[in-house]
Amino acid sequence: MLRASQPGFVYALATADALLKPGAFSRALAVGAETFSRILDWTDRSTSVLFGDGSGALVLDAQKQPEAREGRGILSVHLRSDRRYKSKLYVDGRPSSAGTVGRLRKEGREVFHHAVAMITDVVEDTFMATVYTAADVDRSIPHQVNKRIIDGSADKLGVAPAKIISTVDRHGNTSAASIPLALADALAAQRIKWANSCFSWPWAVASLGEPP
Repeated sequence: MLRASQPGFVYALATADALLKPGAFSRALAVGAETFSRILDWTDRSTSVLFGDGSGALVLDAQKQPEAREGRGILSVHLRSDRRYKSKLYVDGRPSSAGTVGRLRKEGREVFHHAVAMITDVVEDTFMATVYTAADVDRSIPHQVNKRIIDGSADKLGVAPAKIISTVDRHGNTSAASIPLALADALAAQRIKWANSCFSWPWAVASLGEPP
């Protein structure tokens, strides 16, 4: 189990990818789950109305990869962490013997400023590593942090709004669960096809092949 909060699902994918590619395992289950309701200050409207509980999962199957990029699995993963900005979004305590936990605190404007810059930087690094561009992306599934950050990042990257999968208006920010929930929603709405469909999220670019 990995505790990585909002990028947690991408960390799970990266871990699964690292285990599947060498052939040590043939299948992996990446799960993202969150219960923000345990750490919200319900008197703080700047946080309590934004976050939600949720869970989702994705089965990854190791298969022989084609020479062409189309139909391949995870092409590239880029992870970053910078503790200098920990005061921008944090929990002010930990579980104690009294059974209490800290509460979520954030600096909204600062989070927006840093998030847009950092998301776009790492996605551009991923494009460089895969030789893809924003024009090659059929669908983008970002972490559902909030609409302003999603829209700001997409605009800076040049990803058309119609390509963005967004569920934050219904699910809120479910942290590690947001990407698999958005993926499930997009599949149910037939906005994503399994065969030769390229999609992206912050820290990862992948292409889905035909399911078995």
